Amino acid sequence: MKVTQEKLPGSQIGLEIEVPPEMSKQVYEDTVNQLKRSANIPGFRKGKVPRQILIQQLGPNRIRAAALEELIDKALKEAAQEESVESIPRIGEFQLRSSYEDLIAAYKPGEPLSFSVAADVQPEVELKQYQGLHVQVEQVEYDPQRVEDTIEEKRAEAATLVPVEGRPAQHGDVAIVDYTGYFQTETGETGEEIPGGSAENFQLELSEGRLLPEIIEAVVGMTPGESKETTITFPEDYGAENLAGETTTFHITLKELKEKELPELNDDLAKEISEFETIDELRQSLEEQYQKEAQQQTDNNLEQALVSKLLEQVEVDLPNTLIERQVNVLLRQSMMQLEQYGIDISQVLDRDSIPKLKEEMRPEAIQEVKQSLALQEIAKRESLELDENEIEQEIERLKQQLPDEQLDPDALRNYVEENMQTNKAMEWLKEHSQVEYVPEGTFSQQEEENQQEDPQEEAQPTDIDVEATTKESETSES
Repeated sequence: MKVTQEKLPGSQIGLEIEVPPEMSKQVYEDTVNQLKRSANIPGFRKGKVPRQILIQQLGPNRIRAAALEELIDKALKEAAQEESVESIPRIGEFQLRSSYEDLIAAYKPGEPLSFSVAADVQPEVELKQYQGLHVQVEQVEYDPQRVEDTIEEKRAEAATLVPVEGRPAQHGDVAIVDYTGYFQTETGETGEEIPGGSAENFQLELSEGRLLPEIIEAVVGMTPGESKETTITFPEDYGAENLAGETTTFHITLKELKEKELPELNDDLAKEISEFETIDELRQSLEEQYQKEAQQQTDNNLEQALVSKLLEQVEVDLPNTLIERQVNVLLRQSMMQLEQYGIDISQVLDRDSIPKLKEEMRPEAIQEVKQSLALQEIAKRESLELDENEIEQEIERLKQQLPDEQLDPDALRNYVEENMQTNKAMEWLKEHSQVEYVPEGTFSQQEEENQQEDPQEEAQPTDIDVEATTKESETSES
């Protein structure tokens, strides 16, 4: 049997296999004999069907197709043994490159047959430069004011609502309102009611981000029992398609008005709003938390900057197998997030939406695969070795974290080793790069300045990110 190997685009290895006449004939005869033993032909017992009757009943093409499948499988296995094909670092199974229909037509038992297959292989990574990379990184500073703001938010949540009399609504109050939204006609008259755009006894905090800002501003200044109409024109790119670009009218009635009576800022409050005994302990905990978050965000900025710079230095012909694997990882992560939010996946994803979602994830998957391969290349060049004990500990941790999953031991070990290797390479990259820290917001400011210099680039409108709720809210008496 003659086997020719060739390197193909897309990080593939190709094999051209020529099957000798004797193998071609032997596999065909074996297939016919097997079908004679298993075929159920009326009027004949199994194993007793004459050859010509079998061929006539099943059809010569069907028999050749069955023999061809066996022939390709047998030839590929023998080629792997004879030509040391198994030593090729494949990451995917061999796939037939030749047209199956053409092979069936060309296959004649007792005559040679040639076919070609291909498989994805581990790609060769060309890394031009990775030592001494220079990056600018925004450094996130810990803001002590966040501690006080958080305590005040928790204090506000623990506030008592007290009825207000003798004054109109103002920012910071809690209003109990009824509201109904209507589309406006082309002539400016009130049209149909907006589906889901109404509520009764809705408890509305008159502060930013609680509802549509136009409704909040309309309520401010009203007194209980008063009704008002306000006009709202939604942006063209508004999230809800039925409201995008529409001009609407909202009828609002203020039924009750309350204000928050804040508790004293003391140890008793700390016990009520946290697990700590004193307000000082609560403050210290928040300080440590926000300092850690600031450092983590800075570290994330550093890793993102290094990865972006590294990707500029890497050239690799990615095999589709690796891309598809990463797409499936991203898809699974998205599905797990939906489940964590209590969303029924079957109501969101179906056979039509999954392929589209996977196609949208493909660019991100490509970048992540490139990043992983580049870091693995660094680990190989710098001989960054892994600790076997750490590998075993991580494997056990994942097993305990996913007790119900059927985990393939080899695949799990490969995943852990690859992940630990890329992490080790990233730490090496941090230590051997030139890092210049700049104040937080530097890059966004530079972007704004660049946009101002280029008048053709216009800022896109911003979504109103809070939609009118469709649920009724009961008034809470405190």
